[in-house]
Amino acid sequence: MFETRTEHDFLGEMEIPAHIYYGIQTCRAVENFRISGIAISSQTKFIQALACVKKAAALANCELGVLDKEKCDAICQACNEVVAGKFDDQFPVDVFQGGAGTSCNMNINEVVANRALEIMGHRKGEYRYCHPNNDVNCSQSTNDAYPTAIRLALYTKITQLIGDMDYLRAALADKAEEFRDIIKMGRTQLQDAVPMTLGMEFAAYAETLSEDMMRMGEARNLIAEINMGATAIGTGINSPVGYAELVTRRLREVSGVPVSMASNMVEATWDTGAYVQLSGVLKRCASKISKICNDLRLLSSGPRCGLNEINLPPRQPGSSIMPGKVNPVMPEVMNQICFDIIGKDVTVTMAAEAGQLELNVMEPVIAYALFAGIHRLGAGCRSLVDFCIRGITANGDRCKDMVRHSIGIVTALNPRLGYETAASIAREALNGGGSVYDIVLERGLMTREELEDLLQPEHMLAPTSHMGRKASEDGKA
Repeated sequence: MFETRTEHDFLGEMEIPAHIYYGIQTCRAVENFRISGIAISSQTKFIQALACVKKAAALANCELGVLDKEKCDAICQACNEVVAGKFDDQFPVDVFQGGAGTSCNMNINEVVANRALEIMGHRKGEYRYCHPNNDVNCSQSTNDAYPTAIRLALYTKITQLIGDMDYLRAALADKAEEFRDIIKMGRTQLQDAVPMTLGMEFAAYAETLSEDMMRMGEARNLIAEINMGATAIGTGINSPVGYAELVTRRLREVSGVPVSMASNMVEATWDTGAYVQLSGVLKRCASKISKICNDLRLLSSGPRCGLNEINLPPRQPGSSIMPGKVNPVMPEVMNQICFDIIGKDVTVTMAAEAGQLELNVMEPVIAYALFAGIHRLGAGCRSLVDFCIRGITANGDRCKDMVRHSIGIVTALNPRLGYETAASIAREALNGGGSVYDIVLERGLMTREELEDLLQPEHMLAPTSHMGRKASEDGKA
């Protein structure tokens, strides 16, 4: 047996373990939402953001004369301790919940109120001295405090993700420099195309990450607009004059996030467009990174019967039955992370669409999907770099040999011989197994010196000045 305290709400009374900091409403939520087994305590940035919101509200309320200084100081100290991680185990509410986030909001209200009571010399549950609703939630509603905390947490997590993506971009750029002189065949539709360098391939990967980092930054800017001070539906009921502007300013100071007040609080209270935008950008990033991982798996396929142009560092045995087999496990796990993010984009879209009238009650699942996707993509980027990208090596001789024997180099003959003639050379090489080089010489279409100069792989990597096409030869077979 353990000591309890009695708490009540308008549904009745409940015995609460005396040592815990959350109260009756949190306990009801834990009882009601036994869904995922994932508590909001796992989302530390979100818990910290909730505490920042409560601290900023206390400071603004005290300055406006609706909260006395003793309570304000105690609430602020309690919030600082929550931010420091002292109460991470006091947030047991499931990430999947009804009530538009009320359970999360009351969880932080109760934890802060009970810790503030201790700071003021009282016992937990003695709410007449500091009340979860009257004091910690003063001038607030779940409908402005909760989404504001989500946006604060997202802003911080997006910033971290951009850093993680840059970590991957830099590693790819390093490989682009390392492989800049390795000639290989480019491919379109899995068919031989024209020569390029392995460095060009990796430089393109780095560039696409740069583009997506910019798009992610734009999405982050949209997230920084908040509706704090809107209270229930955007009218600001139960808040003092000037509160919205002041609490937004205090929140910037407390959190370090450059939040701005929405121009229309009613619209901002139900609008989830910024979440949809962010989810779309997250999906865009996932799609591109997954494509890069697909390429890595193809380029490293083999080692004897595949492309085998690059080697991925071996991380673990690849089979319980086939000795010596090594699988591309790091690109594979990143693919799966990306599939999950792409699926979560549908969740976010449907949840945003499901909003009705003056509130979107589906924000908890939006928050979970975005928090999880951002965290996993960032962790995946770093793991991909540390356990795969940095250890990639190139099989330069293999790459060069495939260029020499490729039919694709015939494309370089177009400006000199014309498309029809080049096509007939390609057809003969494919049917007879000969080389493009030998067929051109056998037909007497070019001198050896001209051909060797034109078919130098290095000469096919950028726009060049070619000898003009002889019109009379165009169409010859």
